[in-house]
Amino acid sequence: MKNLLLLPIFLFSLCSFAQKINSSYQLHIKKTTSPIQIDGEMNELAWKNTDSAADFFMVIPMDTSRARVKTTVRMAYDNKKIYILATCYLKNPGPYMVESLRRDFNFTKNDNFIFFIDSFDDLTNGFTFGANAAGAQWDGSEYNGSVVDLSWDNKWVSKVKSYSDKWIFEAAIPFTSLRYKKGITKWGINFSRMDIKVAEKSSWTPIPRQFTTSSLAYTGTLVWDEAPPESGGNISIIPYALTGVSKDYDRSTPSKYRKDIGADAKIALTSSLNLDMTINPDFSQVEVDKQVTNLDRFELLFPERRQFFLENADLFANFGYTNIRPFFSRRIGLGVPINFGARVSGNLDKNWRIGIMDMKTKADPKIGLPDQNFTVVALQRRLFARSNIRLMFVNKQSLQYDPKKDSTKPTYSLYNRNLGLEYNLASANNFLTGKAMVLKSFSPGKVDGDFVHAANLQYTNKKWIISWQHEMVGKNYQAEVGYVPRNNYIKLNPQISHLFFPKKSKVLSHGPVFISTFFFNKNFNRTDNEVVLVYKFNLRTQAIIDTWVAHDYVELLRPFDPTNSGNARLATGTQHKWNAWGASYTSKPQKLFTYAFASRYGGYYANGNRLFLSADLGYRFQPFVNITLNANYNHINLPKPWGQTRFWLVGPRIDVTLTNTFFFTTFIQYNEQQKNLNLNTRLQWRYKPASDFFIVYTDNYYTDPLFVRNRALVVKITYWWNK
Repeated sequence: MKNLLLLPIFLFSLCSFAQKINSSYQLHIKKTTSPIQIDGEMNELAWKNTDSAADFFMVIPMDTSRARVKTTVRMAYDNKKIYILATCYLKNPGPYMVESLRRDFNFTKNDNFIFFIDSFDDLTNGFTFGANAAGAQWDGSEYNGSVVDLSWDNKWVSKVKSYSDKWIFEAAIPFTSLRYKKGITKWGINFSRMDIKVAEKSSWTPIPRQFTTSSLAYTGTLVWDEAPPESGGNISIIPYALTGVSKDYDRSTPSKYRKDIGADAKIALTSSLNLDMTINPDFSQVEVDKQVTNLDRFELLFPERRQFFLENADLFANFGYTNIRPFFSRRIGLGVPINFGARVSGNLDKNWRIGIMDMKTKADPKIGLPDQNFTVVALQRRLFARSNIRLMFVNKQSLQYDPKKDSTKPTYSLYNRNLGLEYNLASANNFLTGKAMVLKSFSPGKVDGDFVHAANLQYTNKKWIISWQHEMVGKNYQAEVGYVPRNNYIKLNPQISHLFFPKKSKVLSHGPVFISTFFFNKNFNRTDNEVVLVYKFNLRTQAIIDTWVAHDYVELLRPFDPTNSGNARLATGTQHKWNAWGASYTSKPQKLFTYAFASRYGGYYANGNRLFLSADLGYRFQPFVNITLNANYNHINLPKPWGQTRFWLVGPRIDVTLTNTFFFTTFIQYNEQQKNLNLNTRLQWRYKPASDFFIVYTDNYYTDPLFVRNRALVVKITYWWNK
C-alpha cells in the first residue's frame, strides 16, 4: 500500500517547466480612437486598421488539416471595452443550424463562434464568450485549464447578422466584466468555430482532437500595443424586488404572500480580485433540477445553480473528487434562508489565487435549528507549467446553541471543520493530468478515522486514455458542508481505452473502453466491484453508438431497499452479483429532429433482474421553438415481498425564445417513483444587459390519486447598476 501511495507522487515529480505550446500564434490588438457600433457589420474605420486571425485548423473530425470552412477574427479596444468581430463564412448554402435563441446553448447542437480568454496567461483560468448563428449569447468562466462553467453571467453586448455567404458576430465586452492582472501585455486567447452542416469543429491554433477547443494549454497569444487600461472603480449593485404567493395543500395551511427585497454587490478590489456581498438573497428564478429515478444506495449530487456561488467557484467547489467534496455550496441555505454573506476571490498575481467566503443562515425554531455560520478559505499557488497546490479550510459553526436545552428537537453539531491540501498536475501539453490530496475533519467526539487520502493520474493522447485512481476515506470522516456520500472504504479505479481510425469509412473512430471499480473495507476485503467493457463507434456524421457489458458485485454494508420506494430492505452483509448489458445511440445533430436511445438489461439485487429503457427526442422550429422529451422506464423483477416494480420518468420541455433576450420555458416532470407530477414555467425578459424580469410558476401534484401538493407564483425584477 505504501508503494501505491508513492506511485502518483513519483509520477507527479516528472512534471517540469515548459514553454507555451502555441506561443507563435499571435494576434496584435490595437487601441482605437474611432467609435464601433455593435451591429454585425464591418463598416467602421476601426476594423480596417486591425490585424486578423484566419486559416483555422480542423479539430473534429480530424486534426490533420486546415479547416474547410473559413473564419476570420479581428479585435480592438478603447478605454472601456474590448471589441471583437468574427466573420463566419459558409461552405454550403442554406439555413444555419441552431436549437433556439436561449443563452448558454449546447455547443455541439448549434452553429457557433466562441472564444476563450486567458487574461492571466497562466493556462489555467479564464473566460469564454460567443454566440450561435442566430445570435444567442454564450458566456462562462473557465477553470482547470479547460472546464467551462456556463452558470457565470456578466454584462456585455453582442449582435449577429446573417448574409447569403456568411454570418458575422460582433461584440463589446467591458473591462469591468473581466478579471486580469494589471500591467501585463500578453493574454492567452483562442477562437473556436462549429459548423454542424459540414460536421466540423475548428480552432485558430492547432489542438489535438482528444482535447476541447477550450483547452487553455493550446491558446495563442493576444499581444496588446500597451497594457490594458485599469478597470477603475468598478462597483456593481444588483438589487431585486419580488412578490409572490404560495400554498401548501398537504398541510391545509393558508396561502402565504411574499414581498421581499435584497441585493448583491460586486466590488473590484483590484482588476483581478473581487469582493461579492449579498443581503437576503433569493434564488426563486433558478431553474429546477432535472429529476431522476434513484436506484442508488447513496445520496445523489445535483449541481449548484445559484449565481452568487458561481464566480471563481472552482476555488471552493473543485477541491477533491466528484464523491469527495469537503465543500458543496448547496449545503448552505438548504431549507433555511440566508441572512447575508460575503466572498473575496480572484488572483493576487500570476501565481497566487485566493478565495474567502463567509455566509450566515437564519435559525428555524420549529425544528430547533440554530443560527449557523459557514466559512471557507482557499489558497492556491501555481507550480511548474500548469500545475498548482491548494489549501482549503471549511468551518460550519452553530451559534449560541445548546443541544441539551430542548431534548424534543433534533440535535445539531456544534461545529464541523475540514482542512485539506491537494496538488493538481497538468502537464504543459495536457497529456498528463492528475491530483493527490489529503483531508482531515474535526467534529466533537471524533478523534480517530477522520482522514481522507485520494490520488489519480491520467495519460491522454489521440488513441489512448490510461488512468488510475484510488481513494481512502476514514470511518469517522465528516464533511457536513460537503458531499461525501459514503465513508470507511478503500477504492481502486483503473481505466484504459483505445481508438482506431479507419480510412475512407463512415466510422470516424471506434474502440474499447475498460473500466473497473473496486471497493474494500479497512481490512482490504472486497465489498463492491464493477467491471465494465464498452465498445464505442463515432461516425463521421457525429452520431455515436455504444455497446457494453458489465459484471457487478455488492456486499451490503447497511440495509437497502432495491426499489428505493419505502418497501422491505435487504439485510446488511448479504451478497449480490449479476451480469448486465446495454447499448445506446445518439443521432447526428444536423437534423431538425434529433434523438437518442439507451437500454440496459440484466441481473439485479436478490437474483432479480432489471430492464431500463430511455429516449431523448428533440425537434426545433429554429430559432424560436425547441421541444424536447426525455422519458425512461425501469422494470424491476424481484422475489417477494417486492415482486414487480415499474417506474416511469417523463419530462417534456418547451423552450420558446422570441428574441435572444426573451425566454419562456415550460418543464413538466412526472416521477412515478416519487409519486409526483411537477410543473415549472419560467418567463425571463432581459430588458437590459444582466438585468432581468422573471415570472415563475410551480405546481406539484400527487399522482395516485391526482391531488395538488403545493403551488407557488413569484414575480421578480433585478437591475444591474454599475458605477
